[in-house]
Amino acid sequence: MARDPNRPVYPCEGRLVSIHDLLAIFLRPEFLVGDVPRVSDLHLRIGATVRLRLDGDLVPLEGGAPLTRPVFEDLVHPLLSDAQIRRLGATPPDDIDAAYDWTERAVSFRINAFVDRDGPACVIRVLPRAVPPPQRIGFPEERIWRDITEAHQGLVIITGITGSGKSTTIASLLQHINRTRPVRMITLEDPIEYVLADDRALISQRQVGVHVESFASGLRSALREDPDIIFVGEMRDRETAGLALTAAETGHLVVSTLHTRDARGALPRIVDLFPSERFKELCSQLSFSLAWVIGQKLVTRADGGGRAVAMEVMRNNTAIANLIRTGAWQQLQSMIETQTKDGMYSLERHLLELVRRGVISRDEAIRHANDPSIAQRL
Repeated sequence: MARDPNRPVYPCEGRLVSIHDLLAIFLRPEFLVGDVPRVSDLHLRIGATVRLRLDGDLVPLEGGAPLTRPVFEDLVHPLLSDAQIRRLGATPPDDIDAAYDWTERAVSFRINAFVDRDGPACVIRVLPRAVPPPQRIGFPEERIWRDITEAHQGLVIITGITGSGKSTTIASLLQHINRTRPVRMITLEDPIEYVLADDRALISQRQVGVHVESFASGLRSALREDPDIIFVGEMRDRETAGLALTAAETGHLVVSTLHTRDARGALPRIVDLFPSERFKELCSQLSFSLAWVIGQKLVTRADGGGRAVAMEVMRNNTAIANLIRTGAWQQLQSMIETQTKDGMYSLERHLLELVRRGVISRDEAIRHANDPSIAQRL
């Protein structure tokens, strides 16, 4: 039978629904704040009820039933290519990263399909239909995003846990550059999430596994393609990190992501990718090539209207560079807290400001703070 995304197969809310019906939940008016979805992810796993991540919490669908393998396949396979379906069913199976464009509703989704002990599973993330401007992202100060988008070289790292809004922040910065600077921009993504149409910039977006073999091979190629700005989806291995550092040192603006709980954790994460005997060399290289590290979390708004961004901002000024050069990671936090004139922000400082403005509650600030002593300052 042909794969049909409109075929109703899953019992939910008193009727059978299709995968398109499930994806349409992202677009329901009650789940939108302006044009920003409050539902970020759809979770499907054999033996479990379909769940939504609503304002950061997993919520089962009303009237949903545990998924069987045939129903899972009828829901998920219409979103994947034949080759991706074969890879998911191989022995051993491959994890699948894919994108799905629902052209009729002008919305796109990022898909990760994998296999666990119960069988195949899938997480589907909605991608906002429009890239928000930096003014709407939630930077603590305007000068932070302006300085980043006006930079001509250096490494900019956006870090945070999965689902913390890193992709949206980067897309916003790149789109602003696209609209304001005549530059050559190359992106390496897995998969492509936001489509950026040429404005003042000339943009080539390349997907790992489709246009390039890996981040590292794409980065090696990009360095021969006269780029001004390179976006690397993730520095997940030694070769990619080394090439990104070299590109940042040699006159390019390089933007990438890491998965760490705070800004200061990004630097030892990079250094630890390399052999220990290269520690001093990597610290020295980072002290010259690093420009900014932005750590971010999504926190629930006090009015129930979705989530706001809380950021930690580290800028590589002279004091920070000296600490990086010596590998004094434990002193970075105090430097972030004291070097406020350079636009640095600790996460706790930004959380406190969000509480004082009534954006988030006191309890929400305490829940997300890295420093438990924030409770004494509220």
